[in-house]
Parts: sequence; C-alpha cells; structure tokens
Amino acid sequence: MEDHELKPIIEALLFVASDPVSLDRIHGVLKGVEKNRIKSLLLQLEQEFMLSNRGFHLLEIAGGYQFVTRSDLAPWIKEMERVRAASRLSRPGLETLAIIAYKQPVTRGEIEMIRGVDAAGVLKTLLDRKLVKIVGRKEVPGRPMLYGTTQTFLKYLGLSNLTALPTLKEFSEMADEASVEEAPMLPLGTIEPRVFDEEKSILESSE
Repeated sequence: MEDHELKPIIEALLFVASDPVSLDRIHGVLKGVEKNRIKSLLLQLEQEFMLSNRGFHLLEIAGGYQFVTRSDLAPWIKEMERVRAASRLSRPGLETLAIIAYKQPVTRGEIEMIRGVDAAGVLKTLLDRKLVKIVGRKEVPGRPMLYGTTQTFLKYLGLSNLTALPTLKEFSEMADEASVEEAPMLPLGTIEPRVFDEEKSILESSE
C-alpha cells in the first residue's frame, strides 16, 4: 500500500485505542509493512497534527503512540465535565428510576411507600428527561397512573431491552457513569491529569 493509504489506517488504530499503542502492535496489524516505514509515518502524522492547529496531538508516550488533548485546552475540557456531571441524576432521581425499572408498571403511591418520601418532583424530572413515561392506570379506586421506563432509559444505561437489566449494584454503577443526552466522547487521552472525581455509587445502600 502507498503511504497515503497507510496513514488513515494508522490514525484509525490510534483513534480507537484508549491506551498508547506500541510500534510492535501496529506492525502486527500492518503485516508486511516494515517497522521503519510505520515509524516514519507516525512521525509524519505527529507533525501534521501539530501544524494543523487541532484540538489534540499525536505523541509518543509510555512506550507507544496516543492522541492527547492539548494542555492549553484543559479549561474547556473541565467545563464539559462540569456540565456532564450537572446532567447526572440526583440520588433521589436514581433511586426512583431504579424502583420504576425493577417494579414497573408502578404507581406514584407505590414508589412513595418504598422510598418513604413524596415522589412528585422526582417523577416530573424523570418524565421531563423522558426516562419514564405513563403507561396506563391501575384498576383500583382512584385509578392512579402507572409509570414505566422508556427507550431513552435503555439508551441511558446502554441496554438493548429490559430483559438485560443488571443487578441493582450494577445499575447503580452504570447510572453513576451515565448522563442524559450526553454526546459520545472521543477516546482521547489528555496531557494533564483529570482534576474531577467520579461520582460514587449511590444506590448500594438500597440493596
């Protein structure tokens, strides 16, 4: 293959990797291409990204090559993480969502009986975020509304269907990492260490 054909392949290999990719590993994929040629192409890519004023660079680090975000752009990355964290559900929201997920269809009264607190505000938030929906009315006096989860809920946790619901502890861990309407993040490294802390599991006490 010509150099212009090899470059995008190498770039794609580095793009999907979460850790530095060694020259040997790239060579193992590009069978028949000499290591020296691969290294030369890596240096060319490194220079091209450096000169094109992109948001990330290609660097040789930790025994391999990896795309890393520019350190001068760290404030914007931190701001994105702040917004991402703000979009996560609160503890009451996650607890209510878990109850609906595992006991649906369920009424507001049944949710409040389990949690011991009023659920009106939390249910409104979940409805607004389209994580739950009204699926009917229970055939009892007063005919209270029944709530169930939505397709957005499945996307929120990365599930194919409700039969794939994880254990409560796994649900907590997955939901803790998710954020509503979050755009996919590029698998890029960063020159500076992350300064934000991941939220801890908030439903463990419910088990």
